[in-house]
Amino acid sequence: MSFEQACKDYHSKPKPGKISIKTTKPTETLEDLSKAYSPGVGVPVKEIHANPEDAYQYTNKGNLIGVISNGTAVLGFGNVGPLAAKPVMEGKAVLFSKMAGLDAYDIVINEEDPDKLINIIEAIAPTFGAINLEDIKSPDCFYIETELRRRLNIPVFHDDQHGTAIVVAAGLLNALSVQNLEIHQSKIVLLGAGAAGIAVAHIVLNLGASPELFHLVDRNGVVHEERDLPDFKRPFAKKANMSLKDAMTDADVFIGLAAPNALPEHYLDLMKEKSIVFALSNPVPEVSPESVSKRLPSAIYSTGRSDLPNQINNALAFPHILRAALTLKIPQITPQMIANCATAVANLIKKPSKTEIVPTAFDKRLPEAFLNALSESS
Repeated sequence: MSFEQACKDYHSKPKPGKISIKTTKPTETLEDLSKAYSPGVGVPVKEIHANPEDAYQYTNKGNLIGVISNGTAVLGFGNVGPLAAKPVMEGKAVLFSKMAGLDAYDIVINEEDPDKLINIIEAIAPTFGAINLEDIKSPDCFYIETELRRRLNIPVFHDDQHGTAIVVAAGLLNALSVQNLEIHQSKIVLLGAGAAGIAVAHIVLNLGASPELFHLVDRNGVVHEERDLPDFKRPFAKKANMSLKDAMTDADVFIGLAAPNALPEHYLDLMKEKSIVFALSNPVPEVSPESVSKRLPSAIYSTGRSDLPNQINNALAFPHILRAALTLKIPQITPQMIANCATAVANLIKKPSKTEIVPTAFDKRLPEAFLNALSESS
């Protein structure tokens, strides 16, 4: 059987889809049903009306995530629309359940207008303890997250941005340690200025990278002030134009969050010998492991692939940070909390090596690490 057919069978048999709703209370007798619905349900209704915080005591709100997308930037497929995005949202709900014991509803919304989408999400937000935005195209995702965070008093977390950023930063901290490099002295080139790239840029600088030595590159080249830039790129702009070749010369770190084969192989020759290469386009990275092994044998190499060492997997982050936020009843997750989480994940690797810079997604220490990181910074 082909892998494609196995995936079709997995999603369709014996029951279509990957998630379902199950009751958590007895429903065997008429008395049970009278408590579950009328008239007994009126008791918690009155309690919550008098004190809205009691929703966390009498409903599933405190353990429920809304996984929300409009399907405009789905995995490697782009704008496939909300219906085709639904398997991915169901998959994210499965990971929340498996990794953190959280319930999740997958909500796909047929709306591309950012303001209308914001209004829809705001209107349904009372259902949830937190919202995980997913697969929403850039730059809309930045505006949507910012506005929802302003309007709502529950955590709003865009996993494509911050989940990825936490794990990239954790791996980078350990890779720098292995290569005996200091983050504030390292020349860093980040190729890719979408949702993940911008979030990684913020967290890397927040952790101490030098703005002068940090270079953000998009499809038009190095981001600089002589270009007409959107607001979300301006904080990373260099003073004057430079080429990707200039940026890569003597670079200590390359982080790719762009596209398959986006970095010409010969540019590796420009980097320092003991460098760090994170090529995270998945499944085909920006530069191949064979190229890095040939041209930079002393480099630490990381991808998003599970068949290679040092997988950057955002499943390390998003279930546990929202689990911790709900446990602590934190109204919003701050940039400092995100940076603290990256450090906490990095610290789980006691002796980092060239082939071990991040823990696996099934590391049982992750929940406590995130809980402590949020607790310390809340």
